[in-house]
Parts: sequence; structure tokens; C-alpha cells
Amino acid sequence: MIKKSLLALSLSALLAAPAYADLTINGFASIKAGMTLDSDDTLYGYDDSLDFKNESLFAVQLMSDLGDKLSVTAQLMGRGADDFDVDFEWAFISYQLTDEVRINAGRLRTPFYKYSDYRDVGYAYDWLRVPQSVYGLGFDNIEGVSLYHTTQLGNFDSSLQLIAGAYDGEASISGTEVNAEIKDILGITWELSQDWYSLRAAYLIGKVSVGAEAVSLQPGVTFGDFFNGLAGAGFSALVNEIDIVEEDGEFFGLGFTVDKNDWLVVAEYTTVKVDNSFIADQKNFYVSLGHRFDTITPYISYEKEDNPAKDEIYTPFQGSLPPSLLLPVVGIVQSQAREATTYNVGLRYDFHPSAAFKVQYSSEDNEIADLRQDVLAFGVDLVF
Repeated sequence: MIKKSLLALSLSALLAAPAYADLTINGFASIKAGMTLDSDDTLYGYDDSLDFKNESLFAVQLMSDLGDKLSVTAQLMGRGADDFDVDFEWAFISYQLTDEVRINAGRLRTPFYKYSDYRDVGYAYDWLRVPQSVYGLGFDNIEGVSLYHTTQLGNFDSSLQLIAGAYDGEASISGTEVNAEIKDILGITWELSQDWYSLRAAYLIGKVSVGAEAVSLQPGVTFGDFFNGLAGAGFSALVNEIDIVEEDGEFFGLGFTVDKNDWLVVAEYTTVKVDNSFIADQKNFYVSLGHRFDTITPYISYEKEDNPAKDEIYTPFQGSLPPSLLLPVVGIVQSQAREATTYNVGLRYDFHPSAAFKVQYSSEDNEIADLRQDVLAFGVDLVF
């Protein structure tokens, strides 16, 4: 009830802004449906029943120019997976310091990836969805401040971004929603583009805490209970290697795009590390190739996830831990291991200046579970 009241109040304030400033309203939407091709499969939120809500969304963005280089922006979004409950994705103020420098402050999109700012705007890229092997860190936004610097460096367009802030909300670990807090986030991204190609790099750090204590390890036993048991048995050092309390986290990403003679190539490579934790070190990438035939763009892409378990956490304790404690530790650590490849084949059809129909077949091979899952999805992405 409080969230709805704040939302109504914020909307009223923004919609009243034309009396004092210029107000721009635009938006985007995705109406998508999909299903897995086997009764036992579950992939990207789909099962073997045709689902029209899972990846559908509707968003409105409002920007008010207050004059004297100051503006305010808010983006409201409802996702089908959340029953279209509306929430603020973005809410920030901007100040144009110079022609080349701008500062944003408030709730911002974290610039991990090439398409971070547009990952929900399906119309902005050819795929039906951004590659999940890379774009699956578990959270997208932070509360903080960002400085943008755009300029010309020789023949290159340069875009540099510095960001600082924090995150306090939910994150996903092996499909389980947990409370997460990331303090002291600092990051830098730099993109250089020229004519038909661009290069991008991103580096972010922060202090990561994950409240996994309440998550069930087995019926009647939580992570917190197990950690207390380990500490009580004299293995506090092992608890410190597993739990996630203000640990150093690091993200690094590289990407490039080529758009020449109607050929489109996009690739990104990312690494994620959280020290002194059971979260596996991640090395993921994708490569995508497409070709425009007027209004039709077929494409293929390949994704790879390489997240080996941190066996070194429990190896030194194998001779001293009793099996009743060793086996759960091994299970916790090994649960984070993931080796998977995904192939995608799709097509985009721009049937309208502001709308595109897309269809995509995705096949994921989970090498650890020896499981292949397939999903077929289609829909319309549009902007307005």
C-alpha cells in the first residue's frame, strides 16, 4: 500500500511538471510467449506450457527538463513475471556540467554490459533476449552517482563512465533468491567507437554480503544452523571461507561490435569473483553473428559458461572434518559449479518503424548435469 501511494505521488509530481518545465514521455514494451520442447525442461522461466507472461513487460519513461542544465528522469516498469506490478527501475537527476561532462545521481543502471542500459528494451537489439550466460549477474541497479565524459579522441568517439554507489536488495544464487548487500561499489567503463566498430571495457569492485543464513540446506536445517555447527566444532576458519560477509567482489568485462555491409557481430567476455566465499569464479562469453536482408535479420549466437567449483575451500579440511560435516560443505561448494554451452538461432522482422517481431530457438547443454534443454519463444518488441 505504501509503495502504491509513493508511486501515485511520484507520478502526480512528474505529470504536473509541465507547469514548470518541459516533460518528455516515451516507453517500450515486449509481448512474448514461449515454451520448452520437452515436458521435463525448465529454461529461462518457461516450462512445456505456452506462457505469455514470463518475458513480457511494459515500461514508461518520463524526463523533465528543469532548465539551467538540470533534469530528472524516472522509468516505471511492470514485468509479466511479477504480475505486471509497477516499480521504479530508474529514478535519478542529471546535471550537465559541461558539453562533455554529465552527472547522474539516484537509482541507476549498473553498467556491467554493452547493453546494460537497454537490456529491457528488446527493440534495441536483434536477439529475442540478451545472452543469459553473460547477462545473468542477479541484479541490475544501484543507488549512487555516475559521471559521464564523452569526447572525440582522434578518429574515435570516446565515452567514459565513472560510477560509485551501493546495492541492497535481492540476488539470485543457483536459482534461489537471497538478500544481498554490496557496499562501496566503484567502477569505470570506457567505450571507443569509429564508423562500423566499437570496443568496450568495464571494471567494478565492491564489498559483497549475502544473507544465505535463512536458506534451507536440507529440511529443518538452514545455512545459518550449519555454519553455527561448524563453528562450534572448531572450524570457524572454514566458515569464513564459505560465508559471504563483506567480501571483495570484482567484475571485469570486455566487448566489441562490428556493423558493416549489413553484417552484425557482437561479442562480450566477463569474469566475476567474490573472494573468501563459496561462489564460483565465473568466466562467461558469447559471440553473435547476424545479417540484415532489408527488414529481416536472421542471426545465430553461441554462449559459454565456465564456473568451476572452489574445491580448494574444503580440500585442506578433508582429513579432519567428519563426513556429517564434510559432505554438506562439498555440496554447498559444488552447487555453484556450472559448465554450459548454449546455441541460439533466431530471426528479427521489422514490420513497423517502431516494432519488430522476433522468434528464437535456444538449446542449452548443461555439461555437469548432463542435461540438454530447449526453448522456443516469439513475440513483439516495440518503442513509443
